[in-house]
Amino acid sequence: MKYTLTALAAFALLAPMMADAQTAAPAAPQSSLTGNFTLVSDYRFRGISQSYKLPAVQGGLDYAHSSGFYVGNWNSSVSGNLFPNGAVLEMDFYGGYKFPVGGDITMDVGALYYYYPGSYYNGFGTQRPSFNNFELYVGAATGPFSAKIFYGLSDFFGLSETTSPNGKSSKGSYYIDLNYTTEIMPKTNLVAHIGYQSVKNHSDFSYFDYKLGATYDIHNGWLLGAAVVGTNAEKGPYTFAETSNGSRTKFMGSTTVVFSIGKTF
Repeated sequence: MKYTLTALAAFALLAPMMADAQTAAPAAPQSSLTGNFTLVSDYRFRGISQSYKLPAVQGGLDYAHSSGFYVGNWNSSVSGNLFPNGAVLEMDFYGGYKFPVGGDITMDVGALYYYYPGSYYNGFGTQRPSFNNFELYVGAATGPFSAKIFYGLSDFFGLSETTSPNGKSSKGSYYIDLNYTTEIMPKTNLVAHIGYQSVKNHSDFSYFDYKLGATYDIHNGWLLGAAVVGTNAEKGPYTFAETSNGSRTKFMGSTTVVFSIGKTF
């Protein structure tokens, strides 16, 4: 408590209130706003490169209330070879609610919308099918473990009756996300992950992905990371040609080492 006294009488009036304030516990913050900024050598989403195996710039903001409700926005540069015609940008908007259910278990429920400004599938005449995607999720965390399942209410990133090879919708696709994070030495965390992406009506698009790596707290919120990331995805659905030269292609699900440096603030 900061104050200025201009007279002894004022001090006499305030002293009892000051004494009460000093003996009371400090109030917990009602809300918090945090930000993050990261540079990565390859943007891997569920094991699949979104940046055509090239570096990406990422960042976002999160608002959390003490009641457990939260909202946020996260953004990343992506490749025009995968998301053509647009701003080569992914914008994620999400909101949810976290709450304890007993012991040290915390539940998390929410919704997540992936938006790719201006991007759409090529080759469909006047139609412009978008890549935008909408999912609901529910998860739980306890100690170093966390698990979450995502369920798609929209077609899986635009894989619809119009755009899919077999003419079937992919609504109802889901992703299982399992994670383990623990400190293995001062300022250093081990990070392990395994996931499974199921794409409804398109089994050739379904796959497992994995990650094993570590992060190091450099100083004052700066984190340095390195991880081996890969999938068992089939090459056909996840191989993309360069828009400038269709004869050059890359498989987006191969195993690689991803390096990152970022800061939270």
